[in-house]
Amino acid sequence: MFSKILIANRGEVAIRIIRAAKEMGIKTVAVFSEIDSSSLHVRLADEAVCIGKAPASESYLNIPSIISAAEITDVEAIHPGYGFLAEDAHFAEICESCQIRFIGPTPENIRLMGDKMAAKQIAKKLGLPTIPGSPGVINTKEEALKIAKKLKYPVIIKATRGGGGKGMRICHNDIRLVSAFLTAQREAEAAFGNPNVYIEKYVEKPRHVEFQLLGDAHGHVIHLGERDCTVQRRHQKLIEEAPSPIMNKKLRKKMGELAVKCARSIGYVNAGTIEFLVDKGNNFYFMEMNTRVQVEHTVTEMITGIDIVKEQIRIANGEKLNRKQDDVEFKGSSVECRIYAEDTDHDFRPCPGRIASLNLPGGPGIRVDTHIYAGYEISPYYDSMIAKFISYAGTRKLAISVMQRALDEFIIEPIKTTAAFHKKVLANPSFLRGKHTTDFAENLLEKTKEL
Repeated sequence: MFSKILIANRGEVAIRIIRAAKEMGIKTVAVFSEIDSSSLHVRLADEAVCIGKAPASESYLNIPSIISAAEITDVEAIHPGYGFLAEDAHFAEICESCQIRFIGPTPENIRLMGDKMAAKQIAKKLGLPTIPGSPGVINTKEEALKIAKKLKYPVIIKATRGGGGKGMRICHNDIRLVSAFLTAQREAEAAFGNPNVYIEKYVEKPRHVEFQLLGDAHGHVIHLGERDCTVQRRHQKLIEEAPSPIMNKKLRKKMGELAVKCARSIGYVNAGTIEFLVDKGNNFYFMEMNTRVQVEHTVTEMITGIDIVKEQIRIANGEKLNRKQDDVEFKGSSVECRIYAEDTDHDFRPCPGRIASLNLPGGPGIRVDTHIYAGYEISPYYDSMIAKFISYAGTRKLAISVMQRALDEFIIEPIKTTAAFHKKVLANPSFLRGKHTTDFAENLLEKTKEL
């Protein structure tokens, strides 16, 4: 097993990895930007190295600085977490060339499945249902109009290297399509360094269901069940749960087997996620694959008892998966609320600043993943997610009740957060019945504004 690893990330995910590594007897090295010098992940790691100034381009995306930090601290492996360089095939290749193990998929895996269009074509060849759309990248607005006419509105424009809702636009007519096409290209270029987009038929009022996968370097791939990520705002997930309220054994078996088949076909190694859209008739469609650990991996851990980060480290060390598909058991229900430092009364405006007072929830059935503390300065330079609250109970109803109690316990001043909005979601009859779709959060926000 590795004796020391570097975490090329910050915040709660860096702490999550540090905790897993320490329990495995592995020493950790944190990297940090100048503005993050007092961050909790810096304090908890065995060693810490400053890698640059506050902007991510000068620190957490600065590959030479990260590799230098790894070499001077003599680590054997790097865990990228999620975001930043987690799905950067070039970074994974550089790690390999420097004889540093990358705790994640192979560069080939990342490059192949990171292109949403290529991933869709692979899935289609393997027999996975896919959403009708353009056969490839759309380069001109004239081509976009032609495809949209064939598919019939509504359609959705997607960035081939997309994620987090960036480079995505829903269109209901020609006028909207032309403006959205140009906007999506610019946004994709700015976010991913690649302006390529494609078009799909827009599946209205679907569920968003994803399957967690683990694959080792010996050809074994299993899934750890599904997560429901239907509560979203502008394609950004807000609340996730496992299992999905719409799932049954037959559907889970079918979707899970196809997800495993897809991963196995490309020799997928480490943790990954295949995402599906599910319509009201329980027809499902392949959407994309994420070649990293996900923010919401926590709910899967709660219902399976499997530590996904530890599995990532073991797989990167060359170990075989120590369980078969039939060994994976699902018990109880788990809900995750992402807590963002955002003002929901003003269009989710970021709310950086110093935390004067803080009380985090606790008690039976609650897990909190966070990097904040009283006196901590929330930076405007990075993602505004400051914590994840994860509840667990024997049933979905009880898991929701535990989360409602946890949100009531949460106090943070003077920072505004999304916690109040989460309370509204968890009290909504449609959510409680598990009958919501991906437009649910946006509709709830509109109703709240009207009141």
